[in-house]
Amino acid sequence: MFVRTAGERDLAAVRALLVETWHATYDAIYGAAKVTEIADDWHSISSLRSRLTRPNSEFLVADDGKRIGGMAFAEGAELIMLKQLYVLPSLQGRGIGGMLLDEVIESFPEARAIRLEVEEQNIRAIAFYQANGFVRSADVGEHTGAFGHPTRVYIRALAG
Repeated sequence: MFVRTAGERDLAAVRALLVETWHATYDAIYGAAKVTEIADDWHSISSLRSRLTRPNSEFLVADDGKRIGGMAFAEGAELIMLKQLYVLPSLQGRGIGGMLLDEVIESFPEARAIRLEVEEQNIRAIAFYQANGFVRSADVGEHTGAFGHPTRVYIRALAG
């Protein structure tokens, strides 16, 4: 897998990755119908397309030449806001998430920290972020209440 900037040609594959990953991760938390509703809204082609040209952002994919195995989206300058980082369930645990995270950080050379929110029941994601130097900074994130489940806020200081 190599990491590169996402393009228009990647949007359908990114959407499929997000739908599959969200169902695998969140069906047990939100229920399949709610996950489908969220995916249809948040992960629509038009929503993804808008990220391609968003200022001060980076939209990345992990690609092996045959498929898109992961994606990440972040915004920021001195503080990177990691909005999304997902890897296909069948490819998790192979370093793809770490490659995407490293590239996000490298894409914002002026950044002093990177921040994210994660569903408090997403134990695998929390373990991944903690293993990559993130520490919990607050119990409740901005997305609390959207689905009745709180998010946790994690932050990682960056050298620079």
